[in-house]
Amino acid sequence: MESTDRSSQAKAFDDTKIGVKGLADSGITEIPAMFRATPATLASLKSPPPPKHLTIPIIDLQGGDVVEKIGEAAEKWGLFQVVNHGIPVEVLEKMIQGMRSFHEQDPEAKKPFYSRDHSKGVVYYTNFDLHSNTDAASWRDTLACYAAPQPPRLEDLPAVCGEILMEYSKELLNLGELVCKILSEALGLDSDYLKDMDCAKSQYMAGQYYPPCPQPDLTIGINKHTDSSFITILLQDNIGGLQVLYDSQYWVDVSPIPGALVVNIGDLLQLISNDKFISAEHRVLANGSSEPRTSVVCFFSTFMKANERVYGPIKDLLSDENPAKYRDFTLTEYATIFRSKTIDASTVSHFKI
Repeated sequence: MESTDRSSQAKAFDDTKIGVKGLADSGITEIPAMFRATPATLASLKSPPPPKHLTIPIIDLQGGDVVEKIGEAAEKWGLFQVVNHGIPVEVLEKMIQGMRSFHEQDPEAKKPFYSRDHSKGVVYYTNFDLHSNTDAASWRDTLACYAAPQPPRLEDLPAVCGEILMEYSKELLNLGELVCKILSEALGLDSDYLKDMDCAKSQYMAGQYYPPCPQPDLTIGINKHTDSSFITILLQDNIGGLQVLYDSQYWVDVSPIPGALVVNIGDLLQLISNDKFISAEHRVLANGSSEPRTSVVCFFSTFMKANERVYGPIKDLLSDENPAKYRDFTLTEYATIFRSKTIDASTVSHFKI
């Protein structure tokens, strides 16, 4: 008999180490109670569609007016897609396939990586907030690792995706620096400003796997949230499901574009830009297709690692007309707050003056 107690259900599920993929493979036709989203979440999925003119900015990094276009997207959307970014399409395809291959292995091959200890180099789990969240769990599994500045040893990574993950990470370091350079200029700063603040130095990579869901209208792939990063770069396959909240009222589809990458502003860049750029609130719908959805997210952040570097609103951006809206903080303090909350709760608000 299925336990009706949320924490007991979560523990029993966690102990199996099979993930949501294991549940889907078992042939269930109804999702367990712990995955059933709250009425408020389900109601938000039925919100009115956005006006047709609201489409995600697509920016050609080899085109003209790049600084102006990215600056405007970072202010209005907090999210945009980039094309002509310099990473070969075959690398993107191999990265998606490698991550999909990991999640589609036999459960026994994945179990050695199953952990909730984020101090470990490489972890596989379902919902990082599975036990802190009193609401429904989300229909996805994750393989994650710290990729920079200290990359993992190849032998510590899963064999099916280790080499491509390290290759992709190196490509992303270059792209992350380029995006930070453009964002620096969009803020009216020297082009190396954000890079010199280590905004593009640290990478936390997460390979997300969203199995087909037998009742996609009753759950969600990942609940609405903002990212604990300076910037996030997302590689998604062709299934779709990602949405971003525009102007606090419209959920807009971030439709997959072959070869494109999604860039979004994270909480840390909103904080240091003193709200000039906005941290995009986004979510992923539960996967109602017959194919799994796979994505690879790179958070430019130390995530949950201790880091005593102090950040706060950039002094060069402040004035009598634009005073600091946030206090200074260390990344360790930020991570502690982030770890203690559910995914859909704001971290930024903790630092408001």
